[in-house]
Amino acid sequence: MNSAEGRPRRAALQFLPSTLRPFAPWREKILLSTSMSPSKSFEGFLNDFRHTVVSATARLKEIPEAQSRRKLSSDEWAPIEILGHLIDSAANNHQRFVRAQFTDDLVFSGYEQDQWVSSQNYRDESWSDVIQLWGSYNLHLAHAASAIPEAVLTKPRSPHTLDQIAFNHVDKNEAATLEYLIRDYVDHLQHHLNQIFDEVKQH
Repeated sequence: MNSAEGRPRRAALQFLPSTLRPFAPWREKILLSTSMSPSKSFEGFLNDFRHTVVSATARLKEIPEAQSRRKLSSDEWAPIEILGHLIDSAANNHQRFVRAQFTDDLVFSGYEQDQWVSSQNYRDESWSDVIQLWGSYNLHLAHAASAIPEAVLTKPRSPHTLDQIAFNHVDKNEAATLEYLIRDYVDHLQHHLNQIFDEVKQH
C-alpha cells in the first residue's frame, strides 16, 4: 500500500492560509466550501462540493492551454498534471465509496500517485478534455454520495486504512466512517485546486 497517498506534494506545502489571503475572493470561495466539520450537514456539504466543482471548472477554463503545462520546477507537477492527479483520485475513491456500502470495514489499497500521473502523460492531453472529465466525474461522485443511506454513511468502521490513504489521517485504533472518507476526499480536492490557482498566479 502506498503510505504517501493523500499527502501533499512538496510544492503544496508552501501554501499556508496566510499566503492564500491575497487571492480573495476566488480563494475564499474555494476555501469556505471546505467542510470537514461535522457541524455542517452532509446535504449542505454536498451542495458546497457541487458549487466548488462548477465554480472551479469555470476558473480552470480561463487558464491558457500553454500555461496549464508549465512547471514551477522540474520535479513538480504542472497544473494539468495536478488536475490529472485529481482525476486519478476520483477514480480510486469512486470504487471506495461504492464498495464501502457493502462491507463492514474501510480497508482499501493505496496507489502510486506519481506513477499514475507519469504513465498517463497528462501534459500531452487536451487541457479542455481534462477539465471536462474532472468536472463531470466529480459531479457524478456528488450524486453517488447523495444516494448513500445515512445509516451507512455514519456507521463506525473498524478496521480501516485511513491512517494510510486519507488526506487527513485517522488513527488506526479509532473507528472511522464513510462520511469522513467522502469529506476527506473533497478536502484533498480543494487543497489541490488551491495549488493549481496559486501556481498560475506565480507565472
